[in-house]
Amino acid sequence: MTIDCLGKKSRAFIEKMKKFVSSGCSKIWKVGRDDPRRAIHALKVGFSLTVVSLLYLMEPLFKGVGQNAIWAVMTVVVVLEFTAGATLCKGLNRGFGTLLAASLAFLFEFIAREHGKVFRAVFIGASIFLIGTSTTYLRFFPKIKKNYDYGVLVFLLTFNLITVSSYRVDDILKLAKGRTYMIGIGSGICILMSLFIFPNWSGEDLHNNTVSKIEGLAKSIEACVTKYFSDEEPNLEIDETMEDPIYNNYKAVLDSKSTDETLAHHASWEPRHSWPCHKFPCQQYLKLGGVLRHFGYGVVALHGSLQTEIRTPRSVRLLFKDPCIRLASEVTKALKELAGSIRNRRHCSPEILTEQIHQALQDLDTALKSQPRLFLGPNSPYNTPKMLAMLTSTARQKFDHHLSSMKTDSPTSKPKGVSETEKKVLRPTLSKLAITSLEFSEALPIAAFVSLLVELVARLDLVIERVEELGNVACFKEFKDGGDVILDVDRKTSTEINISNFAGAE
Repeated sequence: MTIDCLGKKSRAFIEKMKKFVSSGCSKIWKVGRDDPRRAIHALKVGFSLTVVSLLYLMEPLFKGVGQNAIWAVMTVVVVLEFTAGATLCKGLNRGFGTLLAASLAFLFEFIAREHGKVFRAVFIGASIFLIGTSTTYLRFFPKIKKNYDYGVLVFLLTFNLITVSSYRVDDILKLAKGRTYMIGIGSGICILMSLFIFPNWSGEDLHNNTVSKIEGLAKSIEACVTKYFSDEEPNLEIDETMEDPIYNNYKAVLDSKSTDETLAHHASWEPRHSWPCHKFPCQQYLKLGGVLRHFGYGVVALHGSLQTEIRTPRSVRLLFKDPCIRLASEVTKALKELAGSIRNRRHCSPEILTEQIHQALQDLDTALKSQPRLFLGPNSPYNTPKMLAMLTSTARQKFDHHLSSMKTDSPTSKPKGVSETEKKVLRPTLSKLAITSLEFSEALPIAAFVSLLVELVARLDLVIERVEELGNVACFKEFKDGGDVILDVDRKTSTEINISNFAGAE
């Protein structure tokens, strides 16, 4: 019995380990497949560590540098980053910080060496206090904090190590020179590996991230409008936010501020590596990122319209389906055109916001004016008895349904032992009943949805202005007139096809 139990446990343990190994291998493969540069960067780090380890492994080199070789290994581990800009930033900061700290420590040691041992100890302690206090206070300055914080930290660390060590070491110059050389060698290897062996540029990452953010916003708008006019009713009880592709697309935009600032900072350290050798416009990309986040807030509100408690009847939504879909399609195509212009480093079409999107706005305005009963009230001269009957039928049915359910579930029909908690459960139902009995309760959700679409068109102007400013500063290629004609033909054709597809899906 015991043997059988042990056999079952061992087999279960083996199966569990097989699943664990299989899951680990699949995750490792996925990380490398999503971005092959990660595997290349890992190989570069391994190769760099192997090169600097030769200072320890090879006897002639070890006799020349001694125990200071460990500083080269530490430098490679700390300095070699994923992008060239980050490596240059940390490498140059570490190199200059070490050089300045070693020079200052040698100067203080030269001054203190001329006096007695007691004065030397007091002088070293006072210099450590003075340099430590002033350097730490210097790190609070915004410009120093942003650009040179790592260098100041390395300066403080190196100065303290050399200064304290000099009290017990006779040849402080040899100590300072050895550590400076090793850190210089480590930083040099890191910079060479980052710049010349499959370099990853921070500026390119910022450029590609901007393109993907604009495309993500376009996908979110298109999906929101499609889902709003579909037959499926949203499930308000289950929170599927983290699994919603609409949410994932605009979340990447809203959470991009810190990443964009870091990439822009590192890109400012990178050399001009492109063929035209134009300066990388870091600030313009950051301004565009801010406008995209402002645009993304509108997409968040549009997505929230899909989860409203009060829903416009499908018959009313169908009245505005085609103009809303067309307007959303034009906004989506404008965003994709902007993304394509940035990706190809060319100016966007001068007619990106002309006839097509203006005609879509005009069609939506006409559709709204054709249904005055929804927004002008029952006393409007535009309303007829047939229109009023159509307007009030759905609301009356909901009112009667809620009223009957309230009579059934009212506190008077409950036993006397009903608790206060059970009575409070009825309050949301009472508030919803009051809202749905309002005169414009059925029109409010569709009015909000339409107003958000129009607001996105207004915010689109700001995005286009920032993209044009980016193109001017970055010296993008001019838009070709021949491509403009082709773009207009495709735009008209694709608009008709998209509308018919959506209508067919409905």
